[in-house]
Amino acid sequence: MKFSVFIAPKAIRSQLASSSKEGVVAELVEALVAAGEISAADQDDIIKAIMKREELGSTGIGRGVAVPHTKHSSVEKLVGTVGVSPDGLDFESLDGQKASLFFLLVSPPDRPGDHLRALENISRQLRDDQFCKLLRQSKTAEDIQALLEEADRSQFGG
Repeated sequence: MKFSVFIAPKAIRSQLASSSKEGVVAELVEALVAAGEISAADQDDIIKAIMKREELGSTGIGRGVAVPHTKHSSVEKLVGTVGVSPDGLDFESLDGQKASLFFLLVSPPDRPGDHLRALENISRQLRDDQFCKLLRQSKTAEDIQALLEEADRSQFGG
């Protein structure tokens, strides 16, 4: 599944300000609200759902990457965003390293296949050290969007 299918360009954040796990989740969910991808009325509930998912086990998958996600009935299709934390922060990652790259996903409960395909694409791309390095160096949301488009083209033969 291409990034272009589920990442909302207007919600991408290249300079996350938060220094806590819940702060980053809230900042990225707010970005999806601001981009018109989720309703402001559902914002707090989605943040709570993501944090509840984090209690089951951190979505900090290691190597400076975290993929906070949840399923929520307020969305009709998979939506997501990307955030970069210049200094990184403790996300209780599996390898103990600070996380600096965040891919946040919210998907409808009745579309588990889309959710899994998005997670699979993210994890595949994030195994590419060069991709991660360029994401971390991105100064603008446009830079991040261009990298995601390049990843879509190279991976899917576009």
